[in-house]
Amino acid sequence: MQVLRTEGGIQQFFRKHAPAENSPYGIAPEVMDTYIKSCAGYCVITYLLGIGDRHLDNLLLTKNGNLFHIDFGYILGRDPKPLPPPMKLSKEMVEGMGGTQSEHYHDFRKLFYTAFHQLRRHANLILNLFSLMVDANVPDIALEPDKTVKKVEDKFRLDLSDEEAVSYMQGLIDDSVNAVVAAVVEQLHKFAQYIRK
Repeated sequence: MQVLRTEGGIQQFFRKHAPAENSPYGIAPEVMDTYIKSCAGYCVITYLLGIGDRHLDNLLLTKNGNLFHIDFGYILGRDPKPLPPPMKLSKEMVEGMGGTQSEHYHDFRKLFYTAFHQLRRHANLILNLFSLMVDANVPDIALEPDKTVKKVEDKFRLDLSDEEAVSYMQGLIDDSVNAVVAAVVEQLHKFAQYIRK
């Protein structure tokens, strides 16, 4: 995310492109709302599909708050980096919401749980659609076609009640935000990118 290098952070980027004096953090509320919703949706989907190689250079941010991904070369748990977190939710992304104690961060968590719960309700449909992809010659599916649907099914945690699943996901979010190895790997990635230039 070049915004971190050029602007100093996500909030600074938003204040520059969507200022609002009387709003929290000086950012237009609709931009912050879009950012929080984008983060929640992205975290759920990248978790469920096991999308790997998530580093800040594979995330793009628009001036109106949309966060989106590029480079989907690794799915279903494959990742070129050691010990990846369950989902990519870096401290920089959380700081963009105002930090872990902010109302925006708590809104993000609620949206995440709601999205996960809704997708979980339709897990059978999603798993059936995913099973149709087994013969689609997608490299990461072709590696273990017999385990593809099971990998996605395991992410839904259908063995848990709704309340237990939310509690489980709370732990995954906390683990992702506090992932020390992921933060170190991110710094190594930045250093490698700097050397290449």
